[in-house]
Amino acid sequence: MTRFCLSWSAALLTSLLGGCTSGHALEVKQVLGAGQLYTVATVDLKKDRLELHWLNPTTRAPYHTFAEVQARLAKQGQQMLFATNSGIYAPGPKPLGLHVEKGQILVGLNSARSGGNFALLPNGVFWVRGTQAGVTESQAYRHADPRPTFATQSGPLLVRKGQLHPSFSRSGTSFKVRSGVGVCRDGKVRFAISAGPVNFYSFAVFFRDTLNCPDALYLDGSIAAYATPDRNTQLAEFAGIWTVSR
Repeated sequence: MTRFCLSWSAALLTSLLGGCTSGHALEVKQVLGAGQLYTVATVDLKKDRLELHWLNPTTRAPYHTFAEVQARLAKQGQQMLFATNSGIYAPGPKPLGLHVEKGQILVGLNSARSGGNFALLPNGVFWVRGTQAGVTESQAYRHADPRPTFATQSGPLLVRKGQLHPSFSRSGTSFKVRSGVGVCRDGKVRFAISAGPVNFYSFAVFFRDTLNCPDALYLDGSIAAYATPDRNTQLAEFAGIWTVSR
Protein backbone atom coordinates (compact mmCIF):
# COMPACT_ATOMS: atom_id res chain seq x y z
CA MET A 1 0.00 0.00 0.00
CA THR A 2 1.33 3.41 -0.90
CA ARG A 3 0.19 6.38 1.14
CA PHE A 4 1.62 9.88 1.16
CA CYS A 5 -0.17 12.86 2.68
CA LEU A 6 0.47 16.55 2.27
CA SER A 7 -1.64 18.02 5.06
CA TRP A 8 -2.37 21.68 4.62
CA SER A 9 -5.81 22.02 6.13
CA ALA A 10 -5.07 22.67 9.79
CA ALA A 11 -2.52 25.43 9.28
CA LEU A 12 -4.12 26.84 6.14
CA LEU A 13 -7.65 27.00 7.49
CA THR A 14 -6.38 28.51 10.73
CA SER A 15 -4.74 31.27 8.71
CA LEU A 16 -7.64 31.81 6.31
CA LEU A 17 -10.27 31.81 9.02
CA GLY A 18 -8.62 34.34 11.27
CA GLY A 19 -6.68 31.92 13.44
CA CYS A 20 -9.66 29.99 14.75
CA THR A 21 -10.84 26.53 13.73
CA SER A 22 -11.95 25.44 17.20
CA GLY A 23 -14.93 23.16 17.27
CA HIS A 24 -14.20 21.69 13.85
CA ALA A 25 -12.36 18.54 12.91
CA LEU A 26 -12.44 18.96 9.11
CA GLU A 27 -9.18 17.88 7.52
CA VAL A 28 -8.36 18.22 3.83
CA LYS A 29 -5.29 16.40 2.54
CA GLN A 30 -3.60 15.42 -0.67
CA VAL A 31 -3.21 11.64 -0.46
CA LEU A 32 -1.20 9.46 -2.83
CA GLY A 33 -2.55 5.97 -3.46
CA ALA A 34 -1.03 3.53 -5.98
CA GLY A 35 0.60 6.39 -7.87
CA GLN A 36 -2.51 8.58 -8.12
CA LEU A 37 -3.06 11.78 -6.16
CA TYR A 38 -6.41 12.43 -4.47
CA THR A 39 -7.89 15.30 -2.51
CA VAL A 40 -9.45 13.78 0.61
CA ALA A 41 -11.73 15.63 3.01
CA THR A 42 -12.24 13.90 6.35
CA VAL A 43 -15.42 14.86 8.19
CA ASP A 44 -16.16 14.12 11.84
CA LEU A 45 -19.93 14.35 12.26
CA LYS A 46 -19.54 14.88 15.99
CA LYS A 47 -17.81 18.19 15.30
CA ASP A 48 -18.41 19.19 11.65
CA ARG A 49 -21.56 20.57 10.03
CA LEU A 50 -22.14 18.49 6.88
CA GLU A 51 -25.11 19.54 4.71
CA LEU A 52 -26.55 18.92 1.25
CA HIS A 53 -27.92 21.68 -1.00
CA TRP A 54 -29.86 21.66 -4.26
CA LEU A 55 -32.70 24.24 -4.23
CA ASN A 56 -32.35 27.77 -2.94
CA PRO A 57 -34.98 27.96 -0.17
CA THR A 58 -35.94 31.52 -1.18
CA THR A 59 -36.15 31.24 -4.98
CA ARG A 60 -36.62 27.42 -5.25
CA ALA A 61 -34.15 27.58 -8.13
CA PRO A 62 -31.31 25.04 -8.24
CA TYR A 63 -27.89 26.01 -7.02
CA HIS A 64 -25.48 25.58 -9.93
CA THR A 65 -22.16 26.46 -8.33
CA PHE A 66 -20.17 26.26 -5.15
CA ALA A 67 -20.08 30.07 -5.16
CA GLU A 68 -23.89 30.28 -5.05
CA VAL A 69 -24.07 27.97 -2.04
CA GLN A 70 -21.20 29.79 -0.39
CA ALA A 71 -23.06 33.10 -0.76
CA ARG A 72 -26.22 31.59 0.72
CA LEU A 73 -24.33 30.21 3.70
CA ALA A 74 -22.68 33.59 4.24
CA LYS A 75 -26.14 35.20 4.47
CA GLN A 76 -26.92 32.68 7.21
CA GLY A 77 -23.74 33.59 9.07
CA GLN A 78 -21.88 30.43 8.05
CA GLN A 79 -18.50 30.07 6.38
CA MET A 80 -17.99 27.30 3.85
CA LEU A 81 -14.85 25.30 4.56
CA PHE A 82 -15.26 22.54 1.95
CA ALA A 83 -17.66 21.66 -0.85
CA THR A 84 -17.99 18.92 -3.43
CA ASN A 85 -20.66 17.88 -5.91
CA SER A 86 -23.21 15.26 -4.99
CA GLY A 87 -24.45 12.30 -7.04
CA ILE A 88 -25.18 11.91 -10.75
CA TYR A 89 -27.89 14.25 -12.03
CA ALA A 90 -30.36 14.74 -14.88
CA PRO A 91 -31.24 17.88 -16.90
CA GLY A 92 -32.74 20.67 -14.85
CA PRO A 93 -30.33 20.24 -13.17
CA LYS A 94 -32.08 17.68 -10.99
CA PRO A 95 -30.66 14.79 -8.93
CA LEU A 96 -31.12 11.50 -10.80
CA GLY A 97 -31.77 9.58 -7.60
CA LEU A 98 -32.83 10.07 -4.01
CA HIS A 99 -32.16 13.52 -2.61
CA VAL A 100 -33.02 14.41 0.97
CA GLU A 101 -32.47 17.82 2.57
CA LYS A 102 -33.23 18.62 6.20
CA GLY A 103 -35.34 15.49 6.43
CA GLN A 104 -37.44 16.30 3.34
CA ILE A 105 -37.44 13.97 0.32
CA LEU A 106 -37.05 16.28 -2.69
CA VAL A 107 -36.42 13.44 -5.18
CA GLY A 108 -37.46 9.84 -4.56
CA LEU A 109 -35.38 6.66 -4.69
CA ASN A 110 -34.57 5.63 -8.27
CA SER A 111 -34.79 1.89 -9.06
CA ALA A 112 -33.57 2.11 -12.67
CA ARG A 113 -31.79 -1.00 -13.94
CA SER A 114 -30.31 0.55 -17.07
CA GLY A 115 -28.67 3.84 -17.94
CA GLY A 116 -24.98 4.46 -17.33
CA ASN A 117 -22.96 4.29 -14.15
CA PHE A 118 -25.93 5.12 -11.93
CA ALA A 119 -27.62 1.85 -12.89
CA LEU A 120 -24.47 -0.28 -12.65
CA LEU A 121 -26.01 -2.30 -9.85
CA PRO A 122 -25.59 -2.45 -6.98
CA ASN A 123 -25.83 1.28 -6.50
CA GLY A 124 -26.49 2.99 -3.19
CA VAL A 125 -27.30 5.88 -0.93
CA PHE A 126 -25.00 7.98 1.19
CA TRP A 127 -27.01 9.28 4.15
CA VAL A 128 -26.46 11.37 7.24
CA ARG A 129 -28.60 11.52 10.38
CA GLY A 130 -27.19 13.52 13.25
CA THR A 131 -23.78 12.07 14.07
CA GLN A 132 -24.47 8.89 12.10
CA ALA A 133 -23.70 8.22 8.44
CA GLY A 134 -23.94 5.25 6.13
CA VAL A 135 -23.46 4.01 2.61
CA THR A 136 -26.29 1.56 1.97
CA GLU A 137 -27.28 -0.44 -1.11
CA SER A 138 -30.42 1.17 -2.59
CA GLN A 139 -32.92 -1.62 -1.95
CA ALA A 140 -31.52 -2.28 1.51
CA TYR A 141 -31.94 1.44 2.15
CA ARG A 142 -35.58 1.23 1.06
CA HIS A 143 -36.23 -1.54 3.58
CA ALA A 144 -34.17 0.01 6.40
CA ASP A 145 -35.67 3.50 5.97
CA PRO A 146 -33.09 5.29 8.16
CA ARG A 147 -35.01 8.61 7.89
CA PRO A 148 -31.89 10.69 7.24
CA THR A 149 -31.43 14.41 7.56
CA PHE A 150 -29.47 14.44 4.29
CA ALA A 151 -29.05 11.76 1.62
CA THR A 152 -27.98 11.30 -1.97
CA GLN A 153 -28.30 8.28 -4.25
CA SER A 154 -25.70 7.47 -6.89
CA GLY A 155 -23.93 4.54 -8.40
CA PRO A 156 -22.21 2.27 -8.56
CA LEU A 157 -21.32 1.25 -5.05
CA LEU A 158 -17.52 1.20 -4.93
CA VAL A 159 -17.17 -0.94 -1.82
CA ARG A 160 -19.85 -2.82 0.11
CA LYS A 161 -18.96 -4.43 3.43
CA GLY A 162 -15.33 -4.54 2.36
CA GLN A 163 -16.00 -6.11 -1.04
CA LEU A 164 -15.39 -4.33 -4.34
CA HIS A 165 -18.23 -4.00 -6.85
CA PRO A 166 -18.38 -7.30 -8.80
CA SER A 167 -18.15 -5.53 -12.18
CA PHE A 168 -14.82 -3.84 -11.43
CA SER A 169 -11.65 -5.17 -13.01
CA ARG A 170 -8.04 -4.27 -12.35
CA SER A 171 -7.61 -4.01 -16.13
CA GLY A 172 -10.67 -1.77 -16.64
CA THR A 173 -10.12 0.67 -19.50
CA SER A 174 -12.50 3.48 -18.48
CA PHE A 175 -10.28 6.15 -16.94
CA LYS A 176 -11.84 9.38 -15.68
CA VAL A 177 -11.51 11.90 -12.91
CA ARG A 178 -13.77 10.49 -10.19
CA SER A 179 -15.30 11.53 -6.89
CA GLY A 180 -16.80 9.41 -4.14
CA VAL A 181 -17.63 9.20 -0.47
CA GLY A 182 -16.93 6.55 2.11
CA VAL A 183 -17.91 5.80 5.70
CA CYS A 184 -14.76 4.52 7.33
CA ARG A 185 -13.80 2.23 10.17
CA ASP A 186 -12.94 5.15 12.45
CA GLY A 187 -16.53 6.38 12.07
CA LYS A 188 -15.57 9.36 9.93
CA VAL A 189 -16.84 10.31 6.48
CA ARG A 190 -14.29 10.77 3.72
CA PHE A 191 -14.84 12.45 0.37
CA ALA A 192 -12.21 11.80 -2.29
CA ILE A 193 -11.66 13.47 -5.67
CA SER A 194 -8.95 12.13 -7.96
CA ALA A 195 -6.47 14.60 -9.44
CA GLY A 196 -6.34 12.60 -12.66
CA PRO A 197 -8.12 9.79 -14.49
CA VAL A 198 -8.54 6.48 -12.65
CA ASN A 199 -10.61 3.37 -13.33
CA PHE A 200 -13.32 2.15 -10.96
CA TYR A 201 -11.18 -0.68 -9.62
CA SER A 202 -8.33 1.60 -8.53
CA PHE A 203 -10.75 4.13 -7.07
CA ALA A 204 -12.55 1.48 -5.04
CA VAL A 205 -9.28 -0.04 -3.80
CA PHE A 206 -8.18 3.43 -2.70
CA PHE A 207 -11.26 3.79 -0.51
CA ARG A 208 -10.99 0.29 0.92
CA ASP A 209 -7.26 -0.07 1.45
CA THR A 210 -5.85 3.44 1.79
CA LEU A 211 -8.75 5.27 3.42
CA ASN A 212 -9.94 2.17 5.31
CA CYS A 213 -13.58 2.60 4.29
CA PRO A 214 -15.51 -0.70 4.08
CA ASP A 215 -18.44 1.10 2.43
CA ALA A 216 -18.04 3.69 -0.32
CA LEU A 217 -20.17 5.19 -3.08
CA TYR A 218 -19.22 6.69 -6.43
CA LEU A 219 -20.59 10.21 -6.76
CA ASP A 220 -19.60 11.47 -10.21
CA GLY A 221 -16.86 11.54 -12.82
CA SER A 222 -15.19 13.90 -15.30
CA ILE A 223 -16.83 17.03 -13.84
CA ALA A 224 -16.08 16.06 -10.23
CA ALA A 225 -14.76 19.04 -8.29
CA TYR A 226 -14.25 20.54 -4.87
CA ALA A 227 -13.81 23.90 -3.20
CA THR A 228 -11.90 25.09 -0.13
CA PRO A 229 -11.33 28.64 1.12
CA ASP A 230 -8.39 29.05 -1.26
CA ARG A 231 -9.36 26.85 -4.23
CA ASN A 232 -12.33 26.09 -6.49
CA THR A 233 -11.95 23.43 -9.20
CA GLN A 234 -15.53 23.58 -10.56
CA LEU A 235 -15.91 23.67 -14.36
CA ALA A 236 -19.55 22.57 -14.85
CA GLU A 237 -22.90 23.10 -13.13
CA PHE A 238 -24.09 20.71 -10.42
CA ALA A 239 -27.34 19.44 -8.94
CA GLY A 240 -26.57 18.75 -5.32
CA ILE A 241 -23.62 20.13 -3.38
CA TRP A 242 -22.25 18.82 -0.10
CA THR A 243 -20.72 21.42 2.21
CA VAL A 244 -18.86 21.54 5.48
CA SER A 245 -19.29 24.91 7.13
CA ARG A 246 -18.83 26.63 10.45
